[in-house]
Amino acid sequence: MEALAAKPVPPHVPPHLVGDFSLFTSPGMAPTPNGDPQAAAAVVHDGPPIFYSPFNTRDGRGTWVITRAQDQRRVLQDPESFSSHRSIFASALGENWPMIPLELDPPDHGKFRTLLNPLLSPRRVMALETAVRERASFLIDRIASSGTSCDVMKDFAFPFAVNIFLRFLGLSDDRLDEFVGWANDLLHGDNVQRPAAARTIIAFIDDLTAQRRAEPVDDFMSFLIKAEIDGRPLTDLEIRGTGVLLFVAGLDTVAAAIGFALNYLARNPQEQELLRGDPSRILLAAEELLRAYPTVQMIRVATRDVDFDGVPIRKGDYVSCATMIANRDPAEFSCPHMIDLAREDNRHTAFAYGPHRCLGSHLARREIVVGLEEWLKRIPSFRIKQGTAPVTYGGHVFGIENLILDWS
Repeated sequence: MEALAAKPVPPHVPPHLVGDFSLFTSPGMAPTPNGDPQAAAAVVHDGPPIFYSPFNTRDGRGTWVITRAQDQRRVLQDPESFSSHRSIFASALGENWPMIPLELDPPDHGKFRTLLNPLLSPRRVMALETAVRERASFLIDRIASSGTSCDVMKDFAFPFAVNIFLRFLGLSDDRLDEFVGWANDLLHGDNVQRPAAARTIIAFIDDLTAQRRAEPVDDFMSFLIKAEIDGRPLTDLEIRGTGVLLFVAGLDTVAAAIGFALNYLARNPQEQELLRGDPSRILLAAEELLRAYPTVQMIRVATRDVDFDGVPIRKGDYVSCATMIANRDPAEFSCPHMIDLAREDNRHTAFAYGPHRCLGSHLARREIVVGLEEWLKRIPSFRIKQGTAPVTYGGHVFGIENLILDWS
């Protein structure tokens, strides 16, 4: 991310509540070999429960940072006071339209959730499981047959997660690398790459919409074109906003979750063997790895002046609810920095909370569990390859790359 000057701290923010912290620029957030950005973010629990970070968005805006999980839940459950309409994607182009349903507030949000929920319901995910498992098996068998090491993000995590997303859109794998490149530029690129990627993705979604209007098939975009809200068809902008969200959400987060999980297991061979010997443990382990290594910061915009436990949040202020901070809250989790793969009653917020809880969480969970099951079934004891170091980074979506695993 290229450096940006932080915007001035608003006059209503008390100086003692200004904190020197950013999910983009604090120690451990810039690309770091062998880093642990989630642990680095958790240092905020040593300070006040809410403070103001002068630089905590990609465009250099300040946000209030909510550190306690219970306070984040208060914000995320109150869309009347804290709106999710930010036009994150459209603003990269100087435009103002929402990704749907993520950036819609009630009552419109509920209408689109009701429309889309059946597409990603537990029953629909169960129907997809065979295809998900076949894809994981194919990729891992290919890796295993070609040597005793791999770049797990390039060779497995991204091709696996993106393939499942492409099935949803009714597309083949032949443009997979291209799509991953767009997502990387959009989520982690500079101020030239991001708008260029956004324009490319919009053109792709609009073109796909036109194709499906002309020749509908049994896929997600054809479903949107035929769907109705309040007795009317969706507008082109609504179809675009929904398609863009699916594209962005389907590309990066699941792959990152698998990467962070395999990075942890590579460094903890005894845990690896425990799961390999008893695969029934993987379900709980996946939840704990999601708790410890979540990837997303949720930002809300105050719709009115709010006195938040004595803190003056004003209309228009940005409020950050970072999953990696809530999931290390010592008031919520005993020994929050200890990774306990048998932890039960795991109320993590890796998939957010409240009405905007991740629409694709059922599918994401299955992808992660199946990915770990098939990896541990097919790959013997693995470690970080000697002489290499995975690189982690913070930001709007946390990530990991250059994760070279070795099982020679």
